[in-house]
Formats: sequence, structure tokens, C-alpha cells
Amino acid sequence: MTPMTRRGFALSMIASAGALSACGNGIGSSGAAKIDARVDTTLNYLHNTYPATRELAGKSQGMLVMPLVTEAGFGFGGGYGRGALRVNGVSVDYYSATKGSFGLQIGAQQHAHVLFFMTEDALSKFRHSPGWAAGADVEYVFNDLAENLRAETTTSTAPVVAVIFGQAGLHIGATLKGVKYTRIIP
Repeated sequence: MTPMTRRGFALSMIASAGALSACGNGIGSSGAAKIDARVDTTLNYLHNTYPATRELAGKSQGMLVMPLVTEAGFGFGGGYGRGALRVNGVSVDYYSATKGSFGLQIGAQQHAHVLFFMTEDALSKFRHSPGWAAGADVEYVFNDLAENLRAETTTSTAPVVAVIFGQAGLHIGATLKGVKYTRIIP
């Protein structure tokens, strides 16, 4: 084995830095296109199943669409999903949603949800925070009956309206409390 000189070490570090600098930064990947395709499918389903959400989307300043969030728990629980923030119909950022919980729980489920930001201030706070958690200013709508969904979405005055839909699986409770949204590069 030959000893490495400082010059050899420095040159090898420079060469490896260039090769590793592009790893995992999303440039050239198809992650954004996959998320956008899922978001389009999710919005089509939402608007066709619950037509009142079209009006809600029209009034909103932006919407975060999470096409698939998977949650599972047995005592301890967690969940994860990825989606896109749409402003004027265009994806401007991509986000992950993570959730952790502890308590009497068992099961797994998947669901989709959309956060409608009804004020410019709510959208701005969401976009400029390093990690946003759903809190008390979010109004939840997660009924499977279209009539109830229409009534709740058209009379809402909350800065953020969350619509939870498409639940599949067996897990008690579908809520966004404790979910943290973080900007990602897909």
C-alpha cells in the first residue's frame, strides 16, 4: 500500500465532489412529472366526485394536493406522502407530508387530501415556513356524502380548508393534525 500525499488527497476530493454534487438533487429525474401526473388524476377524481370543490378551488389562492398518503400504526404510527402545491393551476413547489403518532391504534390506510389556501396570507405563511404543520386554523371536510361536502365547502370562512377523501384500509381516524409538510426536490 502506498501512502497518499496531500496533493493526491486534495485532487481525489475535488474529483469526487464534482461527481457527488449532483446526487439526489432531483435534476434530470422524472420525480416531478410522476407527482404532477398523480396530482392531475387526484384533482380530476375530486372534482368529478365532489363538484362543489371546483368552486372551492376557484376561490382559493393555491392548493396543496397530496394524491396518496399512507398511514400505519400499531401502538406507534406514522405516515408519508408526496404532492404538489398548485397556484393558478401550475405546480410551483413539491412537498412531503410526514406524520408520527403514539397511542391506542392499529391498522393501515391510504387516503388523499387537498389543502385549499383561501387567503394570500395563509398561502404565504405556508410557502415561507421551513416546515408547516396543520394546526387550529385548518377546517376539515372529510365526509363521503357529496351533499355534506358541498354545504361545508361553500360556507367555509377558514383560511385553510382540508378535504380528505378516497380512504382505503382499516385505521381509525383520518385527520391531518400532527402532519408536517416539508418542501422537497423530487
